[in-house]
Amino acid sequence: MTPKEVIDFAKKNNTVMVDLKFMDLLGTWQHFTVPTSELEESIFEEGLGFDGSSIRGWQAIHASDMLVIPDAATGVMDPFTQASTLSMLCNIVDPITKEKYTRDPRNIAQKAEAYLKSTGLGDTAYFGPEPEFFVFDDVRYESDVNHAAYYVDSREGNWNTGRDEGPNLGYKPRYKEGYFPVSPTDSLNDIRTEMTLLMEKVGIQMECHHHEVASGGQCEIDMRFASLVKCADNLMWYKYIVKNVARRHNKTATFMPKPIFGDNGSGMHVHQSIWKDGKPLFAGNGYAGFSEMGMYYIGGILKHSRALAAFVAPGTNSYKRLVPGFEAPVTLAYSSRNRSAAVRIPMYSPSPKAKRLEVRFPDPSCNGYLAFSAMLMAGLDGIENKTDPGEPLDKDIYALGPEELANIPRLPASLEEALEVLEGDHQFLLKGDVFTQDVVDRWISYKREVEIDEMQLRPHPYEFFLYYDA
Repeated sequence: MTPKEVIDFAKKNNTVMVDLKFMDLLGTWQHFTVPTSELEESIFEEGLGFDGSSIRGWQAIHASDMLVIPDAATGVMDPFTQASTLSMLCNIVDPITKEKYTRDPRNIAQKAEAYLKSTGLGDTAYFGPEPEFFVFDDVRYESDVNHAAYYVDSREGNWNTGRDEGPNLGYKPRYKEGYFPVSPTDSLNDIRTEMTLLMEKVGIQMECHHHEVASGGQCEIDMRFASLVKCADNLMWYKYIVKNVARRHNKTATFMPKPIFGDNGSGMHVHQSIWKDGKPLFAGNGYAGFSEMGMYYIGGILKHSRALAAFVAPGTNSYKRLVPGFEAPVTLAYSSRNRSAAVRIPMYSPSPKAKRLEVRFPDPSCNGYLAFSAMLMAGLDGIENKTDPGEPLDKDIYALGPEELANIPRLPASLEEALEVLEGDHQFLLKGDVFTQDVVDRWISYKREVEIDEMQLRPHPYEFFLYYDA
């Protein structure tokens, strides 16, 4: 929609408020709301002011004034507000220079799309994420000077088979056996359907939903692929809808990758391909029906995977998922069909249009704008430098012995290690000014100061089990 069209759309829907949403550096939506009397064509050029120093990872207090510029094309009616509310996603602009803000993740994603076109290699990068999440009935956590604890619970949790629930009806998925059971074992089918229908209502094309492997309410809802920025926009609506529908049912949803010990965590496999003039460029006559360009793209992903981890698996908790034995790939290899490889070439369809690769180590706690952009830049770097991905590994990697694994690189074992790799391997991100040095430096410093250092300072409950009687 154009600015005029979105104003007409608001009138048609009897809108009384306009909600302006934008993304902080870490990946969480921020917003403020104005009455429709403020909805004039001028705000699509002049914007509205706000305090950028109060947004995580953004401005210092002495340079805090920023502008939000609504993107008229993103206008939809918010499905959760009591009053009729038009919601628009926004880009962030410096009020002095009028330039787009370099730390705005949506701006970074827009620059990644522009860089792809500037190379002449393609004109569209398609992404198709598969976010997994847990729906819990209760969550509690606290950390103080003399205690630390967390507690999550789900009526589906197999740990509750012996609990008095007045009555306990059983039907709780066994650990690692939550994939695809029907009701009543899958107690969340209707909630996922409600989520899916609302996603369609805000304009996201949906494909399917199902229970996932873990006990305790793990779910997956799949959306159709879209171009990079559009897909990242859709992912934010996805998370917003999942959380708000869960709350509507007095439940809570989390995209934290590893909230439960001893069962599968939540990943976000990301399918991706490049097209030009309406034609897919990854289909060919090579291994698994892939083109030479597609193989070079895989080469770029594998070459830079350890640095990419800092953006696609961005939390300390991410590396509690990225361990052997829980369907999370840690070995940097590629294969067709093989879900134990870091990069997989799906073989569902022989159609050239379906030919894509799937990167399997991201998780849904990531900032989609940054994660998708970083993976695209790594893949393009592989194409530009003709990076050979090596031979495929068509074996169950989890079953390989130490000698076979010795020469295969692995993902970082911690966020700290991933950031160290990113410090030495980020030049591919700076091409076309997509990521700036300032963004990379701020990401690293924020993650270290606010997350890693603070985690390392605190005793862990399990340390009492190990060391209290030392």
